[in-house]
Amino acid sequence: MSATSPTRDAATLRPRLLGRSVVNVVVGISVLYTLLPVLWLVLAASKDRDALFGSDVLSLNHFAFVQNLKDLFAMDGGLYGRWYGNSLLYAVLGAALGALVSIACGYAFDKYRFPHKEKLFGLVLAAVMVPQTVLALPLYLMASGTGLVNTFWSVFIPVLFNPFGVYLGRIFSQGYVPNEVLEAARVDGAGELTTYFRVALRMLGPGLVTVFLFQLTAIWNNFFLPMVMLSDQDLYPVSLGLYTWNSSATVSPEYYPVVIMGSLLAVLPLILAFALLQRFWKSGLTAGAVK
Repeated sequence: MSATSPTRDAATLRPRLLGRSVVNVVVGISVLYTLLPVLWLVLAASKDRDALFGSDVLSLNHFAFVQNLKDLFAMDGGLYGRWYGNSLLYAVLGAALGALVSIACGYAFDKYRFPHKEKLFGLVLAAVMVPQTVLALPLYLMASGTGLVNTFWSVFIPVLFNPFGVYLGRIFSQGYVPNEVLEAARVDGAGELTTYFRVALRMLGPGLVTVFLFQLTAIWNNFFLPMVMLSDQDLYPVSLGLYTWNSSATVSPEYYPVVIMGSLLAVLPLILAFALLQRFWKSGLTAGAVK
């Protein structure tokens, strides 16, 4: 009996080790698939035009990071700085207001009773499955009818409403805002707005951060809607501006280094946002795990 026990242990341990090895290989390939383009972008941003056309990105020669940075903000009269500011305005302000709207709507769907509530929420869920590109033409026609085409508002207003954010708002409201706490606040004489802003919204902080990050990423990477709505380059976000420069690079090769450098700088706000807000996000996702 004791002689066969090690053999059985080895037989049961071998599939576990094999499965763990397969998982590690898959994770390693996924990490490489994610990080290699970022590594190439960092290396390419530090090279001059000759190195880029000569496929000499991995060498230590032709270092021109500072020069590329200067050329980026000097190109076309410093237009990239304007695009960057536009993207920050669209994304940060739009994500903040959009997250507040989504969380408030999700809270209302969870805590209040009103006619046809579940049918309306079903429409919200159906809107989640509609691609944003499908809505671009109707939004353009609506903006054209109100005279908002080629204005800041034609891009800013549509990003304030996110059906997926409303869905997340309801989920977080169900998990983080007990009905007993709201009833206690009402018994103490607090009105509905006071109860929401002073009691419920504080509990919904992790949900607010989550929706904000989703909104920030979506708006920052938004490309098709600004392309449809805007014709004035001074209103372009970074994504659309770099696209126009990249299109011009086929005729004017001096745009290639600045497009790559601009793409590198365009990634930084998203990395910074996730790095600064992940502690609120993690604490929120695990807050109810031991209750």
